Amino acid sequence: MTDPYVKIDIVNEVGYIEFFHPAHNSLPGNLLAELAQTITDAGTNNAIKVVVLKSGKDRTFCAGASFKELININDEATGKVFFSGFANVINAMRKCPKFIIGRIQGKTVGGGVGLAASTDYCMASKYASIKLSELNIGIGPFVVGPAIERKIGLSAMSQIAIDANSFYPAEWAQQKGLFTHVYESNEALDEAVKNTAEHLCTYNVEAMLEMKKIFWQHTDHWDDLLAERAQISGRLVLSDFTKEKLKGFK
Repeated sequence: MTDPYVKIDIVNEVGYIEFFHPAHNSLPGNLLAELAQTITDAGTNNAIKVVVLKSGKDRTFCAGASFKELININDEATGKVFFSGFANVINAMRKCPKFIIGRIQGKTVGGGVGLAASTDYCMASKYASIKLSELNIGIGPFVVGPAIERKIGLSAMSQIAIDANSFYPAEWAQQKGLFTHVYESNEALDEAVKNTAEHLCTYNVEAMLEMKKIFWQHTDHWDDLLAERAQISGRLVLSDFTKEKLKGFK
């Protein structure tokens, strides 16, 4: 079994950031912190013009946060820190001065949908169905909600947040604006991601920076907003309802 990791490879001025965890690419706090820092570092690395965010292996893109850590939360402060993990990654992506292309090769759940929504140009395979399952255990997609709503709108975000039992197909996500393209295979996806990223490297870096600023207008308050959302989740995860739900997963 492969050990968890976050790594970056630079090829033809493209920084490929890859994360992996054997539990369906669910991300514990230490990997989320490493991912946020890797994204931040890529933003200041002059050898990189465009960033690609991807996960290891061919199946699940990201199953959200670590369930093992979730079920061990026993106080609000720990809960806030736990739910701040994805908040910090989303804010790192938002502040990164370079375009981030998402490569979504498989199912993505909860925080993983938030990562996909925080990329600037998101490409997927037909296997990349999405789900917001948080309401099932008595919390909600509070931290990732702003990123998802920004990309697909309040109506579509509300639909998948309320329908917490269902996976929505990649074609639905494309129709709503989360994915730009959906490919028939991961091989076709990889080729398209590579071609798109390398073509973007031929563009004016300053122009891309200014475009990114425009894309993320009106989000300067997200450091505070996502921290507030993490606090809500950290409180709800201690509720009797959620504690009872989580017993079934221990």
